Amino acid sequence: MKNIRQMFVYCLTIAFLLSACGSPTPVVVVVTATPLPLTDTPAPEPTQTLVPVPLSGPQNGTTMKWIDGSTLVYIPSAEFTMGNAGFDAPVRTVAVDGFWMYQTKVTNRMFAQCVVVGACSAPTEELGGPVYSNPQYANHPVVGVTWDQAQTYCGWAQGQLPTEAQWEKAARGTDGRTYPWGNDKPACDLLNLGYCTGRTSEVDAFSAGVSPYGLFDMAGNIFEWVSDWYGDSYYSSAPAANPTGPESGQYRSIRGSSFETDFSQVESAMRHFGGQTYHSRDLGFRCAVTTPQLVAPYCQLAAYIPTGVIVSNGCELPVTEVAGQYCAAGNSYATVNLPADAVYEAGKDLNCEEAIVDGQRILTCRGPRAIEATNEITVCNPTCSNSPSTTGAVPTCDPGYTLDPATGACNYSPIASQVGVAGCPAGYSLVDRGGQQTCVIGTNTNGQCPTGLYFDSLAGRCAAATGSVDAPYGVDNPLLAAQSYAGCAVGFSYSETFQCCQAVSGGTYPGCSPGSTFNAELGACAPSQIRLAGPGCVTLDVTTLKCSQPVDTCAPIKNETRCIHNPFCRWNEAAGTCDVRP
Repeated sequence: MKNIRQMFVYCLTIAFLLSACGSPTPVVVVVTATPLPLTDTPAPEPTQTLVPVPLSGPQNGTTMKWIDGSTLVYIPSAEFTMGNAGFDAPVRTVAVDGFWMYQTKVTNRMFAQCVVVGACSAPTEELGGPVYSNPQYANHPVVGVTWDQAQTYCGWAQGQLPTEAQWEKAARGTDGRTYPWGNDKPACDLLNLGYCTGRTSEVDAFSAGVSPYGLFDMAGNIFEWVSDWYGDSYYSSAPAANPTGPESGQYRSIRGSSFETDFSQVESAMRHFGGQTYHSRDLGFRCAVTTPQLVAPYCQLAAYIPTGVIVSNGCELPVTEVAGQYCAAGNSYATVNLPADAVYEAGKDLNCEEAIVDGQRILTCRGPRAIEATNEITVCNPTCSNSPSTTGAVPTCDPGYTLDPATGACNYSPIASQVGVAGCPAGYSLVDRGGQQTCVIGTNTNGQCPTGLYFDSLAGRCAAATGSVDAPYGVDNPLLAAQSYAGCAVGFSYSETFQCCQAVSGGTYPGCSPGSTFNAELGACAPSQIRLAGPGCVTLDVTTLKCSQPVDTCAPIKNETRCIHNPFCRWNEAAGTCDVRP
C-alpha cells in the first residue's frame, strides 16, 4: 500500500506540473456530481453506538464553499413583500421555502470551467464588451449568455436559475426595503450603475450595497436571467407560496439592473424580459441550489496564502486605479487615476494624454482599433529608494491536505480518526460521541469549511447541508467515504484507494479561487492585489475594448410598455420610438 500511495502522489505531482505549463493558475473543471460505483461490501457492525449530534442547521446568511469556486449563501424560509405596485408587479405577500443562492454573479473564470469540460458553450463576444477568456476580467460577471446557456451552467453545478420570487426575496429581505441596501437613494459607492464606471466591475467590488443576506450586486453591474417565463399579469393571481411563473410564454424574465441603468430604474421589484435566445454585454446570471449534495474532495488543490498576510514594506506605493473604459467614434479608451506627483510609463500600444479634472490627475489612453488589447502602465513614487517585499506569506493547505514544497501542490492526505498521543493534528477538532473520541475536519486558516460543508453553530463543527456530520472529509475511512459522497464532478473519477476525485485525461485540478491570483514568487494563490513592479512602483493592466457600432435591436419595438421593460432599450417620448440605451 505504501508503494501504491507513493506512485499515486508521484502521478499527481506530474499531472499538476503539466496542468500549470500553459498558465500559472490551472482552470478548475467541476460540474454536477456523478454517482460513485456501487459496492457490495457490507457495512461493518458498529462496535459502539454514536450519540447523535444536534444541529442548528444553516441559518440566515450561512455561507458554504461550492464546487465551482463560488460561495453559497443560505436564505431561510419566510414570507416577504413582493412587488412595487407597478402594472406587472402588484404588492403582495409571498412565502418562499429555504434555499441556497450564489453570493455573486457567475464570473468569467467560473463559466470557463464549464466550457473547458464541454458541458457549456462559450458565451458570445459582445460588441463593446470584454472577452470572457481575458484573465484581466476573470472576476467580472460573464455576459453574452442566453437563457439556455445560463440554465445549463446552473444544472452543471447542481442548481438552477432562481425563480423571480427567490431572486426578489434574496435582493430585498423580509423588511420591504426598496433596494438591496435599504431605502436610501442609489449612489455610485453602493452599486455600479448609470455609467458610474462605464463598464462591468468585479463581482465583489461593492460591499456597501450588499443585500440583507450578504449577496453582492443584486442591483447594478449587469442584469440577471431568472427561471420564470414572463407574464405581465402573472403575479396578480400567482400562488402565495413558491410561485414559479407561467407554464409557458414568449419571453423569459430578467431581474436587476446594470452599469448602464438609469438611477431611477434600480428598484429591486422592477421586472424586465427578453427572448430566450437573447444575449447582451450587460446580461448574466447567478444560480440557486435547493438541495446541495455531498461531493467527494479533490485529490489535489493549489496551495494558498491566507487572507490578510500580504504586506508591502518599504516606501509608500502610489494609489492608482483604472477608472473606466469607453468607446468613442470607433476608438477604444481607458482612463487611469494618478497621484499628483507620480511618474508613469505606458505600454507601446497606448497613446495617453493627461488632464486635471476637479483636482484629480487623469490619464486617458487610446488603444488599438477593432481589437480588445491589454497593455501595462507602470506608476511609480519618485521619492522611493527601498524595494517593497512580502512578510509572513507562507503557503498553506486546507485541513486534510499536505503541501508538496517542490510543486506547491496540496495532496489529499486523510488521517486515521483515532486520537493520537498529541491529540488531533492541526486543522482537526476533537469530538466526543458518547465516550468515543475521534478527530474530525475543522475550518481552514480563512475560517472556511471544506467544499460542500458549512459551519454549524450548534454542533460547533462542519456539517453537510444534507444534515450529515459523519462524512469523512480528511479521515481515512474508504467504506464510509463510498457510502457518504454523491460522486465526483465531470472530468474526475473517484479513487476508492485514496477516497478522492482524481483528474481524468484532459482534466486539471482546481487552481486559485475567485478573489485570488497565482503568485509565482511564492508559488501559491494569494489574495488579489496590484502586483509590485520595482521600488515604489505598481503595474496596472489596462484593457481597451473592441469597439464597434452596436446592433439596434430596439427600433423594431413599437410598444412603449414592451420598450421600457426591455433592459437594453429606452422609450423616446418625443419621437415615439424605442431607442438603444447609450
